[in-house]
Amino acid sequence: MKRRRKKQNIQKSYACKIFGLIVAITVIAVSGGVLLKRTITESPEDTLVEYMNHIEKKEYEVMYTMIDSDEKVYLTKEEYIQRNSKIYEGIEVSDIKISHIAVKEKKADTVTLSYETSCNTIAGTIQFDNMAELKKTKQGYKLVWQDSLIFPDLESDDKISVTTSKAERGEILDRDGKMLAGKGVATSVGIIPGKLEDRNVSIEKIAELLEIDVETINNKLTAKWVKEDSFVPIETIPKVEEIDLMKIQPEEKTLEEQDCQNKLLEIPGVMLSDVEVRTYELGEAAAHLIGYVQSVTAEDLENHPGEGYSAESVIGRSGVEKLYEKQLKGKDGCDIKILDSDGEVKEVLASIFKEDGMDIRLTIDSDLQKSLYEQFKEDPGCSVAMNPYTGEVLALVSTPSYDNNEFIWGLSSEKWTSLNEDEKKPLYNRFRQVWCPGSTFKPVVAGIGLKTGSIDPKEDFGNEGLAWQKDSSWGSYQVTTLHEYEPVIMKNAIIYSDNIYFAKAALKIGSENFMNTLNEIGFNQNMPFEIAMQESTYSNTDKIETEIQLADSGYGQGQILVNPLHLASIYTSFLNEGNMIKPYLKYKEEASGETWIENAFSKENVEEIMQGVEGVVNDPEGTGYAAHRDDILLAGKTGTAELKATKEDTSGKEIGWFSVFTADKSVDKPILLISMVENVKGIGGSGYVVKKGATVLEEYFEK
Repeated sequence: MKRRRKKQNIQKSYACKIFGLIVAITVIAVSGGVLLKRTITESPEDTLVEYMNHIEKKEYEVMYTMIDSDEKVYLTKEEYIQRNSKIYEGIEVSDIKISHIAVKEKKADTVTLSYETSCNTIAGTIQFDNMAELKKTKQGYKLVWQDSLIFPDLESDDKISVTTSKAERGEILDRDGKMLAGKGVATSVGIIPGKLEDRNVSIEKIAELLEIDVETINNKLTAKWVKEDSFVPIETIPKVEEIDLMKIQPEEKTLEEQDCQNKLLEIPGVMLSDVEVRTYELGEAAAHLIGYVQSVTAEDLENHPGEGYSAESVIGRSGVEKLYEKQLKGKDGCDIKILDSDGEVKEVLASIFKEDGMDIRLTIDSDLQKSLYEQFKEDPGCSVAMNPYTGEVLALVSTPSYDNNEFIWGLSSEKWTSLNEDEKKPLYNRFRQVWCPGSTFKPVVAGIGLKTGSIDPKEDFGNEGLAWQKDSSWGSYQVTTLHEYEPVIMKNAIIYSDNIYFAKAALKIGSENFMNTLNEIGFNQNMPFEIAMQESTYSNTDKIETEIQLADSGYGQGQILVNPLHLASIYTSFLNEGNMIKPYLKYKEEASGETWIENAFSKENVEEIMQGVEGVVNDPEGTGYAAHRDDILLAGKTGTAELKATKEDTSGKEIGWFSVFTADKSVDKPILLISMVENVKGIGGSGYVVKKGATVLEEYFEK
């Protein structure tokens, strides 16, 4: 009995071991990449489909296991993988589909299949009919390897050629066709390693002159491709033009660049050569508007599949370069060809013609853009200018600024850190933001009062002196103003910029009417403009909460925040019978004003307001009189917004504003200009902005 049990146990042990061995073989087969579902009874059609499915996954080793072993005598795994990967990845194959598989010929142990293939490539779709021979083996059907499995006419001595023709990126032009962004020339500083003398000292000197790290230079010189006689590009710098040096008084920056290049050339082994680059003609004057391009990253390629980008492409990173990226980039041309052993074209498999990018013409006036930048370049602030009748945006300036050309030449880490840590925030685009408008908002409040019927423009609000409060419920809080005058009517209140008048006006209007009308003229909504601007708002919550907040809102303080271009659009209603004109940036041959908001105010309303804003610039008592001209009738409004933690705070900032526009529609060059400086405290208040604005207008009208 014991012997029988022992014998049964031995048999069970053998059975378990055999089963375990089978399982192990199964696991090993799976982990080795051999597909278990392929059996002797598997169809040749399934084998072909499976083989093709591995191509997109780049599973070349698995594909190699599916080839008949007899063929492997003539083709090593390394040769096979190199051949297939180089071709399929070189043409960037994707979306491979095979169809209409049919048995063409059948013999004892082989089957020939015919089929149709289509796939996407870097040069477009390739479609072809093909045939494949498969051999029946103990491991199932295996493919008989031929190069024609890749393309029907491909032979072992043939090569696949991929040639691309780079599309020219479109230019960005101003309204007169002047280039704002396009092809230019820079200077490439390079080193020929074999000609360097006293290598370490020379590299340190080069690094100092170029303001880069020694490590950066050494990394480039030790790249695998570098030989002793190679020209190794180190840095791209501005090209110094002879014409700039021949000026009576060359710019200091030009002389510094020339001196730097002369010192570089004194170092044995350093060479300078011209290189074509994307150039931004206005540099700092339009950097926030135009933006810049940079080389694509792996993330860009992942985010823009099938859009024609390659590792050598550039992409718009900001400004107009980013806004119109699709139109500017164009499409590269590409040819995929089979070349024979002599390098002759045997067959063109796919071809895409090159399409250069479109030129984008803007409404921008380059001279006005530069003039505004030069006046305000040291001041944190912004300026917007537009034609108040057509809506054409003539300038968008943010100061201080940065040179967008440096992003093309190659921005050093030190420079990037400097830009980011600068307390004046040169990378910050101020014209897209919202700001407390101060007294420039008073004509808008006047319009709201007239539109809602809350205010009679001829009503005398009474002389309250220089401080006022509604009643004792306001505690110690008072509204203050700078001037006393009589009569205290709307026109005079605008001219003298009377805070008390407009605080009273806001209270007369009431918070509901005030908020509703602001919503009607574009507050709390996206502005219909190509560049996204921050929404103007009247409260940090969804409403004006208190009576004091409403009173302060009446003279552009409280929690009122306005985007400068939006404010300019509101001002256009004063010149267009109450209709607000839509601003736009892309040039049109036939410029005509498109209404953004109809009947923002009535024709009668704006006639009343115009009396006040004309007085601001033309009445000797007006706060904008420094911009007065005898030849052209101007109108406008100054503003100083106080940013204080409390009413008693004396350390807060003062934002200075000047809104000015041509008041006569028959003028040759109509313009509406709004400039803002973040802190004018101690330098003349809004008068500082008025003087600079007057200088810009002088240059604009003389052009």
